Amino acid sequence: MDKKLLDILACPVCKGPLRLKKSPEELICRGDRLAYPVRDGIPIMLVEEAREVAVEELEE
Repeated sequence: MDKKLLDILACPVCKGPLRLKKSPEELICRGDRLAYPVRDGIPIMLVEEAREVAVEELEE
């Protein structure tokens, strides 16, 4: 994913920063514990598509 795009994207729920996880490719919001999928290089920033992230995953 392009670094410039990652810099301007924000969590749609809290407007907080996102962290890129490589495998599987997801954008993680630590504040809301949500992971937004990236499909074919396109971030899917829909809350309905996000999955909840376990606390253990945030430690990685």
